[in-house]
Amino acid sequence: MPSLDDLKKRIKSVKSTQKITKAMKMVAAAKLRKAQESAEKGRPYSQKMQNIILNLTKSINDPQNAPKLLVGTGEDKKYLCVVLTADRGLCGGFNSNICKLAKTNFKKILGEGKELNIITVGSKGHDQIKREYGKYVIKKFSFKDKKNISFNEADEVGKEIISLFNQNKFDKCIIFYNNFKNVITQIPQAQQIIPAETKNLKEDNDQNFSYEFEPEEDEILEDLLPKNISTQVFKALLENAASEQGSRMTAMDNATRNAGDLVDKLTIDYNRSRQASITKELIEIISGAESL
Repeated sequence: MPSLDDLKKRIKSVKSTQKITKAMKMVAAAKLRKAQESAEKGRPYSQKMQNIILNLTKSINDPQNAPKLLVGTGEDKKYLCVVLTADRGLCGGFNSNICKLAKTNFKKILGEGKELNIITVGSKGHDQIKREYGKYVIKKFSFKDKKNISFNEADEVGKEIISLFNQNKFDKCIIFYNNFKNVITQIPQAQQIIPAETKNLKEDNDQNFSYEFEPEEDEILEDLLPKNISTQVFKALLENAASEQGSRMTAMDNATRNAGDLVDKLTIDYNRSRQASITKELIEIISGAESL
């Protein structure tokens, strides 16, 4: 059984850890509010751009000559998977959940005999992916030195994706990220961005918008589609930022509670050991007095 000094040191150590986790929870809560606002503001823009692309797609006169970013290469042999995670840990199952979904898709792609290439965004995801699929990772992005994620970082990733597509490195591109619902719930998502998925998009039927395009639809799409790739990556990064802080806040709250429970348990053990030590000393004193 640990000595009284050991228990005392352990209680002090756990209390110090509890202060740290409590402070991290408060910091995460402060960051969450800003990250959540950014994610919610980015959703309408991303959705509207997708809707405009849907309307443009329906107006194309010659589908065979449509931009490749919209219709793809016509094949389904090579895949590029972009896994977006955090650069920092201590955020519960945030990074693991994304990697788990991504690995499930990797296994399916390779099981069908198709070619796989991976881009990781975030060092934590890269560390998990490289253990099993390191030979498929062709590029790693890390924005650890950036205080806040901006469109520039998303555009950097987007340009790399488009560059690889122009080199015929893949036929389809899928991004993996966490969709923020609330502090407790973050849902891992797999979204295909090349070729652009139009079957799942919502139309503005209820608002009966009528679009007039100048110049021709094909020319607009040529300029709009590359921007849409960066926009969808940016939306995923914003969703990730909010999900990361929400997950960290929950994880640190649980850690603080667990530390409190451990302090209570150790305090009980300390008091019992102290009581046993006092009782033992009294017995020794009484026994010594009786022997005189």
